[in-house]
Order: sequence, then structure tokens, then C-alpha cells
Amino acid sequence: MALVRSTQGIQRTRGHGPGTAAALGIGAGVGVAAGAVAAAGLLLGRKAATIGRLGKGHPLKHRALDLAAGAIQPKYPLDAMSTYLNGFHLYADDMGRQVEATHFCVHLRPDLHQCVIFDRNAPDARLIGIEYIISEERFRGLPEDEKRLWHSHHYEVKSGSLTAPGIPDLAEHAYFEDLVTTYGKTFHTWQYDRDDFPYGIPQLMMGFTQDGQAADEMIQARDDRLGISTSRKRRNREDIPTPEVAPGANAWESGRTVQTRIEETEFKR
Repeated sequence: MALVRSTQGIQRTRGHGPGTAAALGIGAGVGVAAGAVAAAGLLLGRKAATIGRLGKGHPLKHRALDLAAGAIQPKYPLDAMSTYLNGFHLYADDMGRQVEATHFCVHLRPDLHQCVIFDRNAPDARLIGIEYIISEERFRGLPEDEKRLWHSHHYEVKSGSLTAPGIPDLAEHAYFEDLVTTYGKTFHTWQYDRDDFPYGIPQLMMGFTQDGQAADEMIQARDDRLGISTSRKRRNREDIPTPEVAPGANAWESGRTVQTRIEETEFKR
């Protein structure tokens, strides 16, 4: 509609007849429609190629069903996940167990993001966990026991270790100006640093809070693979104010922590 109105405005200024304006309007509409069809075709083709790579070794029936589902079924929660972040987590009870975490997130409400976490950004990536991210105001209102499950993001942002790959520096900087004050609750459902299968129960994870905690070789390997520089991002974020961490977060820093475990109990009927 905007294109048609614009061309009509040009028509009146230049004194062209209505036929010219209509032709311009139709031409613009056809161009937009053709572009949309081409983009949809590319997206569908890329999805089919991805599913095809994953389908190697699967029965033909399963591959056909996967291709059909990928092309036809709407997947609104997945489509809404607009933010891709890469960072690192440590197990809440073991500083020595550190893993890379690739997040795909949706800003569900002004004070809440929700993310699914994979081991990397690839078609055959392993789903390893989830993270909820909330505002500082919401965190300060949590019960004290609940706060022990949450970690701050101040160091991850300021250190440059948390990044939004592929986003221009200016846009990334603006995004992290807000994220620096948030808090996350993360559980990993696949201990992929230890097992090649999702054994066990979800494990509570935390974020790093100061220099010297994260393994340098882990960060460097990530930077080399993604073509980024953590140190450069750190310098670029020096002007982002460092917030005061709210009491109750990063409970592991006290030397005492919490972790999940299996407990047998009576079944209620």
C-alpha cells in the first residue's frame, strides 16, 4: 500500500495519467510478491536441505514425513525465537566442568526471555538445556530459596564472553546494555561434556562472575570457530555500566551451592 500511495503522489506531481500510476503500482506489487515467493522458496529449499542431511540413515518413510512436516506445519514458538546468543556455563557444583552454550531466545514479556540451548549452531546440534532470563526487579522479588537457582549476567556481558554472533557491534551493544542487569536460571538436560547420550537428570548451571574462572582455551576455540574476538568485544563494552549484583544471586560464590538429585518418594493416587 505504501508503494502504491508513493507512486500515485509522483504521478500527480508530474502530471502523468492514471494508467501510468496503475502500472507503477501493479509493477511494485508484482515485484514485492515475486521477492516474497523467491525468499519463501529459498527458505523452504534450505529447510529441505537441512532435513535431508539429518535424515541420512533414516527409513524412507521417516524422511518423507520429516520433509512434509518441515514444509507444511506451522511452528510458531520456534519462529518467534529471534535472538541467537553464544556463551558459556559451568555446573553449579563444579567449577571444573565448563561448557559452551548456544542460545535461541524469544523476548516473551518485558521482564522475561526464554531460551532453548544447543551445543552449537548447526543442523545436527544437540539440545542441551533451557534458560529463563528475567529483569532485576523481578529477581529481587523472588523468594530467597528461589534466588539460589539464578545467576547474574553482569560479567558475561562486560567480559565479552556472551555474544550475539553476526549482529553489528552497534546493535549488539544496545542489546547488552539491557541484558547486563538481568538474571538467568539455567538447567542442562544433556551433560554433553561427559556423555554421548542425554543420561541423568537436569543439572543446574551458573555463569562466570570474574576473570580467571573460564578456561582460556575454551573461549579461544569458540572465537576462532565463530570468527569473533572476546577481547575486542570487552573493549567495546567498557562504557556499559556494571550493575551491583542483587543479593542472593550466584549462590555458589559463597562456597555452598545447590544441585538437582533423584529422590524416591511415594506415588499419590
